Amino acid sequence: MMAHSCHARPSHADQRGQPLAPGRAAGFALVPALFLMVVLGALALVAIRVGNGQQHAVTMGLLQARALAAARAGVEWGAYRALAPAPNVAQCVGSTTLNLSEAALSGFSVVVSCTSSAFANGAATSHAYTIKASATSGTYGQPMYVRRVFSATFTDAT
Repeated sequence: MMAHSCHARPSHADQRGQPLAPGRAAGFALVPALFLMVVLGALALVAIRVGNGQQHAVTMGLLQARALAAARAGVEWGAYRALAPAPNVAQCVGSTTLNLSEAALSGFSVVVSCTSSAFANGAATSHAYTIKASATSGTYGQPMYVRRVFSATFTDAT
């Protein structure tokens, strides 16, 4: 009869069956490796979020500058209408909406309002025109919404 010999590994042995040094546990390197992977993943996520935030800030800065340009264009349009040279008739319309469609101002809606008041200018009567323009783009409450208001006062006094 043949005797079977079973070689059981000691519970604290490496893969070759050699006993581990006292105090050394199997799989010790797994914990720092997992920790390092989690930390690197978190750093990558932070880098992506910071990059996206900076990109959004630059885009909003550009949109705000375009909105201010659209509002100024609305004031200039209102001033031209209010101070129309002869033979045109000056018009100070209460409120008009302009939907801009050219170049960098495309997509902006500008509400232009005009108020006038008469004042004595020597023997003549002159007018002061206050023109206010509000330029908007996007939908209120959405990330790409922008609004700028610009106003100016003009007079037809000479």
